Amino acid sequence: METRMDCCESRTSFPASRRALLLGGASFAAWAYLPKFARAADGRDPRLIVVILRGALDGLATVAPVGDPDYAALHGSIALTADGPHAAPMLDSFFALHPSMPEFARMYREKHAAVIHAVSTPYRDRSHFDGQDVLESGFAGPGRVQSGWLNRALEALPKGQRVTSALAVGPTTPLVLRGAAPTVGWAPVALPQADDDTATRLVELYRHRDPALASALSQGLQLDKAAQGDDMKPKPGGNAVAAMRQVARGAAKLMAADDGPRIAALAFDGWDTHANEGGPVGRLAFLLSGLDGAFAEFESGLGERWRDTVVVVATEFGRTARINGTEGTDHGTGTIALLAGGAVKGGRVISDWPGLKPANLYENRDLKPTTDLRAAIKGVLRDHLGIAERVLAERVFPESVAVKGMTGLIA
Repeated sequence: METRMDCCESRTSFPASRRALLLGGASFAAWAYLPKFARAADGRDPRLIVVILRGALDGLATVAPVGDPDYAALHGSIALTADGPHAAPMLDSFFALHPSMPEFARMYREKHAAVIHAVSTPYRDRSHFDGQDVLESGFAGPGRVQSGWLNRALEALPKGQRVTSALAVGPTTPLVLRGAAPTVGWAPVALPQADDDTATRLVELYRHRDPALASALSQGLQLDKAAQGDDMKPKPGGNAVAAMRQVARGAAKLMAADDGPRIAALAFDGWDTHANEGGPVGRLAFLLSGLDGAFAEFESGLGERWRDTVVVVATEFGRTARINGTEGTDHGTGTIALLAGGAVKGGRVISDWPGLKPANLYENRDLKPTTDLRAAIKGVLRDHLGIAERVLAERVFPESVAVKGMTGLIA
């Protein structure tokens, strides 16, 4: 069940004349109608943010296996190196992190970030549409359901720890968060907002005619102001990097509130780097700097809540181990997942490394996956949110009994 209030549309049961009042500044008017969060019995106040990178992230260029003797030749001109003018910082003796991610590198050093390498969903073809469907639905194949694993996880939360609504960030709700459990939506507003005087007059008008709507409108204005603020106003010359930071900043402000959402999902597009991927200074570097900025915004915006937060970053599949003729990479299989947050047991690259020799590549072209992404997500949902392994196998990720949740991901 979705209640969505964003800059351009409203999907509530209000008549059309009332819906118009909820546009613009009152993005969160419907929040007043939703039940609130019950704090966990042990005093923890966990937050979970799921970030989907649509387009297929090149895991070999983001967390590079510079210690693998076959890596440099396969990735050619876009391969990262541990020395030189654009040296990539080493995470350990084998893996190096893209130099466009200094914030993630810092979190890694502080043991609040981790990498899971050679990971994938069960999907083994190379269609973005089907790959994203599998990633977000939680089923082993595409086209199975119209609900997502994160929404089903909301329904499965233990009694006393139930998050009764979640935040979908962006103009549409990602599939991962669609389903029966209630959600609310927020997107950064690009259109001019009603000024404070106009908003106050609207609240006063409806205080006498419809007190419930007036209360919802008032709360919505307050929440939207908290999410937006002066630093969220659109700036001239904005780009994808600034947009990623802006989205993360607003979501973090809302999730930091005592009565705000504890679970959120958002998607960043544009990771399909077929051409001019560019190594340490190209197109991928630009995108990764935006993602890195989003990590920083989550941390600063959540404040003291960061210590109980986990951010999971996943993509539909990886990219080829060999670069193509346009200095990019094509659709592949194995890739990485990233974890960050104060609740993460980090400072590690977790991988059963398959090697990059031709005989070890998947279909002689891709990094061979050795870890099921569902195992990593199950480990987070079980140890961070308290969802039982059996429930994860039967309801959240149906027909996945053989995929056991990873242990030791949560501090």
